[in-house]
Amino acid sequence: MLGVGLMFISKLFVLQVYDPSYKLSAESNTRRKVTQFPSRGLVYDRNGKLLVSNQAVYDIMVVPRDIVPFDSIDFCQSLDIQIEDLRAMFVEMRKNIKSRKISSYKPSVFYKQLSAESYGRFQEKLYKFKGFFVQGRSVRKYEYPLAAHVLGYLGEVGQSRLDKDAYYSKGDYVGISGIELTYEKELRGRKGNKFVMVDVHGRDKGAFREGRYDTAAIAGNNLTLSLDIELQEYAEQLMQNKIGSIVAIEPSTGEILSFVSAPGYDPSVLVGRKRGEGFLNLASDSLKPLNNRALQGTYSPGSAFKLVNAAIALQSKSINEYTKFDCDGPLSSPIRCTHHHRTPIEAHGAIETSCNPFFYGAFRYTLEGGGRNTREGYKLWYDHVKSFGFGERLGIDLPYEIKGNVPHISLYDNIYGENHWRAITVRSLAIGQGELLVTPLQMANEASIFANRGHYFAPHLVKQIENRSLADNYTTQISTTIEPENLDEVIRGMGDVYDGEIGTARYYKNDSITMCGKTGTVENPFGDDHSVFIAFAPRENPKIAISVIVENAGYGSTWAAPIATLLMEKYIAGEIPKRHKYYEKKMLEGDFINGQ
Repeated sequence: MLGVGLMFISKLFVLQVYDPSYKLSAESNTRRKVTQFPSRGLVYDRNGKLLVSNQAVYDIMVVPRDIVPFDSIDFCQSLDIQIEDLRAMFVEMRKNIKSRKISSYKPSVFYKQLSAESYGRFQEKLYKFKGFFVQGRSVRKYEYPLAAHVLGYLGEVGQSRLDKDAYYSKGDYVGISGIELTYEKELRGRKGNKFVMVDVHGRDKGAFREGRYDTAAIAGNNLTLSLDIELQEYAEQLMQNKIGSIVAIEPSTGEILSFVSAPGYDPSVLVGRKRGEGFLNLASDSLKPLNNRALQGTYSPGSAFKLVNAAIALQSKSINEYTKFDCDGPLSSPIRCTHHHRTPIEAHGAIETSCNPFFYGAFRYTLEGGGRNTREGYKLWYDHVKSFGFGERLGIDLPYEIKGNVPHISLYDNIYGENHWRAITVRSLAIGQGELLVTPLQMANEASIFANRGHYFAPHLVKQIENRSLADNYTTQISTTIEPENLDEVIRGMGDVYDGEIGTARYYKNDSITMCGKTGTVENPFGDDHSVFIAFAPRENPKIAISVIVENAGYGSTWAAPIATLLMEKYIAGEIPKRHKYYEKKMLEGDFINGQ
């Protein structure tokens, strides 16, 4: 009798303490814990227009231990899937159980993101499929087919995130790119739990103990972006069938008004059950629409960088407003000029006409004038350039920003040997070529610096966060090493680009808006030159600073300049003047992808 008693006690110990399967099975036959997923925060543009909302979908959950034989044909018809798909799901489930990724006794996702229509059809027959139940969640709904690189997309949480953050469970969705990633914690909200009574068929029989153990889900915080969605739409239209980017900034705040990487894509293709197929199509596209060219593309800035070199030469007293250099056009040496203009020429005239020999002369004086040796002069130049934010991440609230490159003095020491190189050796830097690489965001920030007469605010896309203030770095003024008075001559030249008799953007002058800009035609070793333009407007109290790059489009004055001008007119005046309708039509119809 003692032995039998010990046997029963041992078995009860195993059943109740060591092996929880009967306890879990009993609990699952009476009550079920259902995760209540919060709605992600909504996203609005700067004018209060809704950009991103939520829509309901449903996941079919399974407790593998509770499954009993069922009519698989009926199951497949309810979900509108093939029997081969169902078999593959069971193979995957068994593999995950064997590898202990899921438990036989706890719910896990069996079929993701069922539509509301399919859910209604499946719910009617759910009682036939013991071990299965439905759990609601929400996915993103994009109100406009725009700004995909800004908004980003969601994806299933990876193992590394699961290991780092206990908030997430397998099958959860998380921000993968864009503001969805940067502001994940603000947008995601907080999960809740609901306990429901269930019968032997797994059917919901109401709240467990009147809901006393339930916890409510808390919705995520809403975001207000600095984007103007109407300007964004117009910018994307102008860049249709082109490769390149547009970044427009409000100089007084650093708020980004428009952010375009072309070609782009409709963000809704990465939502729902077809997300995987949509992602594969985008990833295999030879035009690489998933690449964020505005943030990660690096280019030689070309003539747009001449503004920086002029400002540095004036700041270092290497030249003044009266300093002139001769220009022999195509016969100039060691850098030839591609424009026809008067000679000799001073700083503001050289900016108006984009005279290469002038900027080589100013660059040489910066590096070797005033008794400086080349290394001292280069260090002076390098520090000034870095103060503009070049060669650094500006800190935009988007992931994966690229720094670009401002070549350090050690690079040329390694190539040529210390004290064995001169200004003429690195003369390409004088006209924004050579080893210098910048991003479109940095070029828009350059335009913003000149608009602000020497300072900037870190560019950012979120204007307001519900229940939270913006990070301090987005409201802190950052000053360059250039004094405002040394920018006057540069800004005068930028104005003459539009207003001068031979200004490189004179054809796009607006009689009611005073604009300042600089064209650039960037040499491209892999094909046709890139068309570049940076600008701001109006000249006094600027409202917008902009950079435009159209790859393989040739002269900056032909494509990038009119696109930038049209966008500034659209933002400031709300309409395009009649005399510019011709250019608008040309820009909208221009096609550099299909060869038209």
